[in-house]
This record gives sequence, structure tokens and C-alpha cells, in this order.
Amino acid sequence: MCSTNLAQAQNVADAHTLHHQQLLQRQPSVYEEINLLDTVAMKELLITEPWISEAALLYGENWSKDRVNPYEASKMDLPDSMYIDLSNYCIPHNGYITSNYGWRRRRMHRGIDLKVITGDTIRAAFDGKIRLTKYERRGYGYYVIIRHNNGLETIYGHLSKFLVKPDQEVKAGEPIALGGNTGRSTGSHLHFETRYLGMDINPNAIFDFHNKTIRKNELIFSPKLLASKGPSAIHVEGTKYGIYGGKSGSASGAATYRVRKGDTLSRIAQRNGTTVSKICRLNGISKTSILRPGQVLKLK
Repeated sequence: MCSTNLAQAQNVADAHTLHHQQLLQRQPSVYEEINLLDTVAMKELLITEPWISEAALLYGENWSKDRVNPYEASKMDLPDSMYIDLSNYCIPHNGYITSNYGWRRRRMHRGIDLKVITGDTIRAAFDGKIRLTKYERRGYGYYVIIRHNNGLETIYGHLSKFLVKPDQEVKAGEPIALGGNTGRSTGSHLHFETRYLGMDINPNAIFDFHNKTIRKNELIFSPKLLASKGPSAIHVEGTKYGIYGGKSGSASGAATYRVRKGDTLSRIAQRNGTTVSKICRLNGISKTSILRPGQVLKLK
């Protein structure tokens, strides 16, 4: 009787063990779930990385919260050709220009001034992140600098109040400050600058402030020419701000091109006055090759 009970107990135990093993086999692997999560995260990263990689590739870890221009563009390996997406934009304020870009009373005025009334809302020109908010008594007064995802940085000066903080992400058109008359200023206005690696670009090459729009959806220029010749290397078509030579909207003599998100070979060829066949031949690729954001292509 005792041995029978022991046998029955053993059978029950074996059945329980077998059932437990079957349950474990049916249970999803924790490692598989982790791998799945990693895969999803990587896909998200691949989707978003090109969107943020332009500024990241351009500026690296240089994220100064103290200096307007912490860059040494003249010592950097600047690309021959740079494409800046301007399609998602906002005019920072609808006021008219009171002072233009250029030399003014023996001083270089590196931006344009827009008429504002103290307290008017100032808006971000493009998507990006606030790099700096600061006060400068003999200069910008209260000012904001935004590093944009497209590689530009914009400066907004003579403000009366900040509406944002450093490291805050903003969208084009989002309020960032109130207009004012602080710092070296003789009346309420917004001083607005557009820069690339600290080098100032005439804002009129990007914006048509009279018609409250942008000149083109993209700006293509040579950073090397900008570093050596200044904003005169950038062409402004059909305006009183100057015809600076070269084909409108194209980089003069560009030998290379850095691939952007959404680029195609035909689009690159059209922008740079060449052909898809020539680009493929120079770079050892085919017309069906997949282009990677950040990839550098030879153009000549």
C-alpha cells in the first residue's frame, strides 16, 4: 500500500514537472522581447537620425551656452557644397526692415532689424533647440540663439522677455520671446541674424521680408566660399541686396556634395548642374544605389 502511494505521488510529480516545462516552452522569451524592443528602437533611431544628423554632424559636441560664436570655421574642413532645407519656416516677426545687413557707421551690421513694438511676440524661424539665452548690456541686450535642425543658427536680439530656456526644443513659429529695446538699441526693434558655423549670412538671401516668405525652399551654397569671401559668395537673385556671381541657388564650382534626408540622384544632379550618369561613374555606384544621409558624393 505504501509503495503504491509512493508510485502515485511520483506520477503526479512527473505530470506536474511536464506541465511546468510545457508552460515555460509556451512563454515568450525575455531575450526575444528585449531584442524586439531594441529592433523597434533602432528603427525609430534610423527614422529620426537623418532629421537631427545635419546639425549633429556639423557642430558635433560643440554646444556652448556662453558664446555667440564658439566656432573656428576657418580651421575646419568645410564642405564644398551645402544644402539647407528652408521649407518649414516662419518669419520671426512681420515688422518692416528698419536697418539692413551690411556696413553701418563703420561697423558691420551682421543681421537685419525689424520694427517691433515692445511686447510683440517673436517666433522661431525654423525647428530646432535653444542654445543660449543671455543678456549683453552693450550689444544684443536680451537675446536668444537657436540651433536649427537644418544646420543654421539664428540670433534674436534686443528682446524684453524670454519665453524659452536653454536646451528647450522649439518648432518653427513657436513663440520664443517678446520684442523690446534692450542693449545697444535706439528704439524698439528685433535684430535678427542667420549664421552657419558662426559665419553670418545675409538674412535677405534666405527670407523675402517684404513679402513675408522665403526666397526658395532650399539654400545651396559653398561654405568654403563663405569662409573666404563672406556672404558675398551667396547669390541673392533679383534684389537690391546684390548679385554676387554664379548661378542662382547653386554652389559655385562645388566638387562634392553631402547627401541629405530625402535626396535622390536625380535631385542632386539637377541642383548641381550635372547628370546622374556622371555622379554614378565618379562614385562607383549605380542608379539604384541607396543613398545614406551624410554620405559625400563626388561631383567632378
